[in-house]
Amino acid sequence: VVLVVGGSEATCREGWWYDHLGDRDSLDLPGRQDDLVAAVVGTGTPVVSVVMGGRPLVLTSLVEQCSAVLQVWYPGQEGGTAIAEILFGDVTPSGKLPVTMPRSIGQLPIYVGRKPSADRGYLFASREPLFPFGHGLSYTSFSYGPVELASSTIGTDETVAVSVEVSNAGDRVGAEVVQLYVRDRVSSVTRPERFLRRFSKVELQPSETRTVTFDLHADDLALVDRHMKRTVEPGEFEIHIGGSSVNTTSALLTVR
Repeated sequence: VVLVVGGSEATCREGWWYDHLGDRDSLDLPGRQDDLVAAVVGTGTPVVSVVMGGRPLVLTSLVEQCSAVLQVWYPGQEGGTAIAEILFGDVTPSGKLPVTMPRSIGQLPIYVGRKPSADRGYLFASREPLFPFGHGLSYTSFSYGPVELASSTIGTDETVAVSVEVSNAGDRVGAEVVQLYVRDRVSSVTRPERFLRRFSKVELQPSETRTVTFDLHADDLALVDRHMKRTVEPGEFEIHIGGSSVNTTSALLTVR
């Protein structure tokens, strides 16, 4: 069964007047869609869910019950064609999440740029998101080699080349969005745990390996200090590269 669920422009839109509301007090599937999912899954038929909507929904139960989930947002005029091509395997999906998907509404706010002190959990629940920022599956799989730095040390106005080998470990052609994140180990003001600085999509044949290189300038590591001045502080920075914000390998870069 291909089961289409989610929301529409009527349940997810900008609220601009007392009789034109756009927000809901829940991120569950609207209406009785959870009952529909349970009834269809209860037949024993494998279910692939296509989820529409303009905001992240809490899909924890849906993911647990269905064989696969395809998040399509508002797919547009050619959305039907694109969805069919993915479901029938005519193309290999390569999209990555531009948001973080929560396990429950109690996790909000949840996003990739959280500061360490914001990582507080709840009793009887995981602190990890349902799907992290940058996550996205494919009909093939990719593996990453170690992160290589052209130099382990740079000045506050210098650039370093950051490279990684990416391999298509499956038997289908596929495209991977290679993502580079930075984590400042020690800073004068609090900073996010990691923040996205580069990304690149690379298409690979089965068993093909390619080196992806990013030029990272020291200014990409800058912060706004307590005097509201943008500055590059000397110190150690972790350079993470991978297929999502959490599935990464890293190397250490020192700014002198």
